[in-house]
This record gives sequence, structure tokens and C-alpha cells, in this order.
Amino acid sequence: MNIFLLIIASVIVLTYITGYNYLFRGIRLTYLRGESGPTIDDGKDFPSKTISKGDSKPWPKGINYNKQKLSPELEKHLKENESVSFLVIQHGKILQEHYWDGYNKTTASNSFSMANTVTTLLLGKAIDDERIKSTEQPFSDIYPEFSGKQYGKELTLEDLASMQAGLDWKDDHKSPFSKNAETYYGFSVANVVFESQIKTKPGKKFEYQSGSMQLLGFAIGRAMGMPLSFYASAKLWKPLGMEQNAEWTTDELGIEKSFCCIQSNARDFAKIGSLILNRGKFDNIPLINEDFIARMTTPTEGSNGIYGLGLWTNYDSKIHHYYMWGLHGQFVIMVPEYDMIIVRLGKKETEEKDHKNRPKIVEFYINEALKFANKN
Repeated sequence: MNIFLLIIASVIVLTYITGYNYLFRGIRLTYLRGESGPTIDDGKDFPSKTISKGDSKPWPKGINYNKQKLSPELEKHLKENESVSFLVIQHGKILQEHYWDGYNKTTASNSFSMANTVTTLLLGKAIDDERIKSTEQPFSDIYPEFSGKQYGKELTLEDLASMQAGLDWKDDHKSPFSKNAETYYGFSVANVVFESQIKTKPGKKFEYQSGSMQLLGFAIGRAMGMPLSFYASAKLWKPLGMEQNAEWTTDELGIEKSFCCIQSNARDFAKIGSLILNRGKFDNIPLINEDFIARMTTPTEGSNGIYGLGLWTNYDSKIHHYYMWGLHGQFVIMVPEYDMIIVRLGKKETEEKDHKNRPKIVEFYINEALKFANKN
């Protein structure tokens, strides 16, 4: 027994020495609960900062709200993939609204990487507020210590927002030893992202990396001199009339995880989509510069047409669209041609991809949603 205890103690000490102590929290929140990774419900297990709402402006319901049934194919898919929310909004009114598994219109769910879009919108606001010069501003202007890295002086905020930073970072959501796991479960996100090197010249190659968006969040926070959650409250949640406060998960030092983890609900996530769909306006009031929104929705050349700034894009499809996309199939899909927003939140995601490695299910959701819109 003494030998067994000694082995256990040695493993624990070694884990801390090697920097893998975050594994203890990761194991407790996953394997010991029968899960294999992060879930849409685990926000309550982490510290967070509140994104406060102001006066709520609930979505109005369309005249045919929920009068038409979901197709058998759509209903089967949504249930099989453990969906918790599905909304279709057109011309600013809800056409379809469905919840499962105890969820309702106020239930908070993990955004995962949909938070990238929120972080990028805050970049646009910081430029509007003249606290950041432009997307071309070097990251090292804000964090001079970064200029000592290889290519450190060349890295711009646009490189970060467009996922063309060239970091030495493999986005891996399955390995417990990945940088993603360490930033999600660890003590300090700064320790992980600031220790990362730049392996290739920035601005040349698209590679989706959570570390890029975390660095962008650091830049915005320092430029504004306030936590991202406070800025998001003032510039997004309050003017958009969100229905609920949100929670932005932080590390143990109180730094928001800008690459993920805003705990909010389907209706309020749809408000973010509405802001983008309406080119930076809400209720016809400009909130973010229209040119910045245009850049967000324009795919970069390096991404082969699949990513703009903080947004996924698909202009290869017959029906052009762009979307927010998070782990396990969290989606806010915007369809300009039909003035439509589709929100799907859930616990599982289908793996099928198109020829550019985009989720095929997005076009399925659009085609299904148009069945309601065409009859409205």
C-alpha cells in the first residue's frame, strides 16, 4: 500500500512539474462524468465575468410562429444529435422556435468558438472608438514584448482575426495534452498563448487556431483598459437589447477566454447574427462600422473562400451565407438573400464536410428553414 501511495504521489508531483496540472480539472469535468471533452453545460464549473444586459427587446413572433411542423428529416436529425435549441428568424421575427432536453428560451449554453465572432466585433468597436488604429495595427504595438519573437513585429490584428497568424499551434479538441485543453481547463491562458511561437510568416496561410483569437482578445482588452465582458456589455449586450445576462468564462486570473465560452441562449446569440446581417445596425441604429462588417463577411484569399474575420463563409453555395460555428455544432447562420437567421445549439455535431472542409449540415439547415420562410 505504501508503494502504491508513493507512486500516486510521484505521478501528482510529476504532473505539476511538467505543467500538466490542468489535467486534474479536465479529468474531473469529463471522464469522471462520463464525458470525453467539454460540454455545452459545463460553464457553471468555471469562473466567469457577467456580460450585463440593459433594457430587453425581445424578438417579436411572426404571424405563423410554430404553426408549421418541422420536417421528419429535420426533426430526426435534431433529436439524434441531441439538439437543445433550433430557431428560424426572418425579417426580424421568429418563425420557428424549439427546445429539447429541459432547455428553454432563457437557458444558457456554451458558445464555444462562436465567441470568436463576438471578439472580432469588439475589435471593430475598438477601432470605432479609436483605441485601436486599424486591423493592420501590429500586435506588438500593444504588447511590445511580442516583438522579440520570430515574425513578432509582422503579426497584425487582422492576421489574428482571419486565422492567418502562423502560430505554432495545432487546434486539437480531442487530446488532453493539446494547447486547446490547457487553455480550456488550465490556470492561465496567458501562459499558454504567449509562450507559443510563430512558425510561419503571418498573413500568408489560413490555419484555424484558437490561440489567435485569444491573442486578439488580449490586444482588445489592453487597448480598451477594461475586461472584454465589460466592453461586450456596453457595446453589444445593452444596445442589442439582449434578453438575459451572459457569462464569459475566464481563467483563474479573471481573463476572458476570448476563443470560446460565452454562456448565453439561442435568442440572444441570434441578436449577434442580426447585427452582422444588418451590416452593423440594430433597429436601424449604427452600432459598428459597416465597412468593418463587410470585411468580416468577405473571405480572405488565403482561406480559399471559407473564412473572413471571425466568421465562416460560403459563397460557393447556391444560397450565399456566413455563419458562427462552435464545437459540437453550435451555429448562428446568416442568409442575406432571405434576411434570415438560423440558430442551432446542441450536444453533438455531424462530421460530414464539403470539399473545402466546411460542415455540410449548414446547407441542410438553410434548405429546411426556407420551407418556413417561403410560406410566411
